[in-house]
Amino acid sequence: MVYVPVKPSYDADVIIAGAGPAGAAAACHLARSGASVILLDRMTFPRDKVCGDFVGPSALVELDALGVSQMDGYARTNIARRAALYIDGEELISRPFPEIEGMPSHGRVIPRLALDNFIVDAARSAGARMMDGYKLTGFAAGCEAVAVEAASSNGHLALRCRLLIGADGSSSTVARLMRGTAPPRRDRFIASRAYFDNVEGPDDQVDLYFDRNCYPGFSWLFPTGNGEANVGLGLALETWPAHNLTPAALLRRLMRDDAALAARLRNARLRGTIVGWPLMTYNHRLPIVSDRVMLIGDAASLINPLNGEGIQYALLSARWAAETLAPCLRGDDFSALALAPFAARVESAMRYDMALARLIVQFSSNRALTPLWIGASKILAARAHKDANTARIVSGIFAGLLPARDAFKVVGGTIGEAARSLASKAATLAFSGPRGWAGQGADTAHVRFQLASDAPGFAKWLAGAAACTMELGSQAAWNAVVGKRNGR
Repeated sequence: MVYVPVKPSYDADVIIAGAGPAGAAAACHLARSGASVILLDRMTFPRDKVCGDFVGPSALVELDALGVSQMDGYARTNIARRAALYIDGEELISRPFPEIEGMPSHGRVIPRLALDNFIVDAARSAGARMMDGYKLTGFAAGCEAVAVEAASSNGHLALRCRLLIGADGSSSTVARLMRGTAPPRRDRFIASRAYFDNVEGPDDQVDLYFDRNCYPGFSWLFPTGNGEANVGLGLALETWPAHNLTPAALLRRLMRDDAALAARLRNARLRGTIVGWPLMTYNHRLPIVSDRVMLIGDAASLINPLNGEGIQYALLSARWAAETLAPCLRGDDFSALALAPFAARVESAMRYDMALARLIVQFSSNRALTPLWIGASKILAARAHKDANTARIVSGIFAGLLPARDAFKVVGGTIGEAARSLASKAATLAFSGPRGWAGQGADTAHVRFQLASDAPGFAKWLAGAAACTMELGSQAAWNAVVGKRNGR
């Protein structure tokens, strides 16, 4: 008897769970390269998605490559040419987006109801098979295939593919099953947003508001055009002391009490309700590839904890994934080793900047130190008023145009020194106790009460601050070694 091997059968080369910007963009790139792709999403499109809706210049470049900028309706989406920063109701910076070679000098505010449908249409046009209304419920990665289980209102479905991509958001089922655990609590942010009509002020200006009453976090007003705007708030889940209000309640209070935000909303009408969603920020310790499985976008926690940016990283990671998979598809090798270049590319592009952002957020999550951070922010803003280069850097970082490492090159490392100095001062104040904090304007009685009632919470914050400091230090040392090796 002669043994004849049976070629495995697949429903598609790649199945992608989640048809948001990351999943749909990956489907488009892969289908264009000749791969057969099934795109699953539990919702039926077009559908809304809770988000801030701001699409920065880097993301616009990715959308253009997908062909989205040529689609009907895209040109009518609202252009944002300026950004303004407010602290405690006072305008500190207001300026146009910086001009960066190869990037548009503007962003757009595109409600996800429209944006996600644009990208899904691009994926369909490229040849991807869209199966909306199907939610991935489980999978098993074997030697020759990934067995995927999906469910819809019509029942269950079993599919087979060569590779599974998890693009199913911050609460990713694929990520949880691949890793065997949920993300750490300290990686979680929470946010709320609502839409308003009859909003005051220019339609081409996006606003960020920092207020001591919602630190560490920020609120935003992103105009969608015609006097309408997306208004929201993002907040670290773990703070010390803990916030006693929900994000929705905090947002309502800021809309009432923050002078700058209240001015733009003085005659506005709430459309619908305030809704919320969780975010998972980047953690390099969590794997994003395994045998025949990879994670992209929010499922890989590719969210910047400093500004909440996620769409840019969703679109970039989709392209990086498709580029990594080209040789894997040709060579029929989807092992973790073959997929490792994708994880390495994500880490190279993001780890240092995310380490810096995480350090800042971690230190500012000690609300006893809020006066220090508000004061430091005002000093930085004052410098930006006097120095156009500083203003360009600040606006560029918040727009996602300038990563931290590029900022270091522009200003000769002074921003890095300032960050380390602030971290050192924060640590000194943290260890000095209530008397030291009182000198910075903190409420001593309140802090004493919190220390007495939540000493474990304070200890946990200290441990997190130490870990973030060590992570940034190790990344700075590694970058220095690589830069020296490359002659920089």
